[in-house]
Amino acid sequence: MTDAPSEWAGPLSGIRVLDFSRVLAGPAASLALADLGAEIIKVEPPGTGDDTRTFPPFSDGHSVYFLGINRGKKSIVIDLKTADGVKLARDLAAKCDILIENYRPGVMDRLGLGYDTLSATNPGLIYCAISGFGMTGPLRDYPSFDIVTQAMSGAFSVNGERGHDPTRLGLPMGDLVGGINGPIGILAALYERTQTGKGRLIDVSLLDGLMGLLAYLPQIAWHSGENPKPQGNPHPNLVPYGVFPARGGLMVIACLTNDFWARLCRALGLDVYIDDPRYDTLEKRRKTRVEVDELIGSKTSLHSFDELDALLTEYQVPHAPILGILDALAQPHAVAREVVVEAQHKALGPIRIVNRPIKFPGAPQPIPTAPPVLGEHTDEILGELLGLDADAIAAFRAAKTVA
Repeated sequence: MTDAPSEWAGPLSGIRVLDFSRVLAGPAASLALADLGAEIIKVEPPGTGDDTRTFPPFSDGHSVYFLGINRGKKSIVIDLKTADGVKLARDLAAKCDILIENYRPGVMDRLGLGYDTLSATNPGLIYCAISGFGMTGPLRDYPSFDIVTQAMSGAFSVNGERGHDPTRLGLPMGDLVGGINGPIGILAALYERTQTGKGRLIDVSLLDGLMGLLAYLPQIAWHSGENPKPQGNPHPNLVPYGVFPARGGLMVIACLTNDFWARLCRALGLDVYIDDPRYDTLEKRRKTRVEVDELIGSKTSLHSFDELDALLTEYQVPHAPILGILDALAQPHAVAREVVVEAQHKALGPIRIVNRPIKFPGAPQPIPTAPPVLGEHTDEILGELLGLDADAIAAFRAAKTVA
């Protein structure tokens, strides 16, 4: 709905998103669309704005949590508890391609901003509602948080060390799955709109989404009739596959096939075990996991980390160091791929942000804009998109409808 910028920034350039979401699931979805070039108008309530603006830790008063999820977006402050605020939101929705919200089901309808209301004015609107448990079912109105979704999806139950209580996933996948499935549904609906001219309502359940990421585990459970247990670093079926000791560090080694088993044995001087009838198939190694892991570990521990890395590289065995976040972002490959870039924040000045994860070779791809300060783009959006003059905006601000 907008003219494409002179400097191309992604395949969704020209697509406008009205984003009513907050915290993580919805903002992760709009972030993905921002990275693909869409214009994101983030609607925030007056006062604190998005809840995450109040989450510690802070950098000069600005939440680093918020900074991590909101690059490439514009911020407008609208009080949706006022009739004028709702009217402004409806006017904006009429000029947008996509709307994202992650309130509990029914909240947007009560505000007068539900799909039926907005699509009557804008039939092409793609309306993505993200919630913990979806728009239907007995848990429809149940509050959802990342740890709750992980627990109820089965994902929590398989994470952790073997023989110990399960632990929450280190990444907040219970929420981040909304940032995966939301954009998938939206992009599919955008394509469909090119055929039909009509938008649609999309119902994204975080619980559904995380259960959808269980991959092969449901089939294993149905086959065995038992719940899979936490496996720790080892793979439930592939051996050797996990973390092995070296002098001065730990090394991840992954043998997915017999070919890799042979390469690993040659790298560690264990050639005699390549065709050993105790270990010459994946199934046999799975049944003798403890023996195999002890055998490999007894050899890896004799080498320094750098020596082991060189050996495994020479023999083309899949392996990797376990990097902390700082080390991962600073590794040479990440530097070469420009994973971290610098953006100019209105209040903080130059800050480091994570760059778009998807590249489009051959096209100019400017650095994403820094996360916005609260209400940074209110005047710009109301003026350029709704055509309001300075006096009208000042009147709304005086009435505390916008900020």
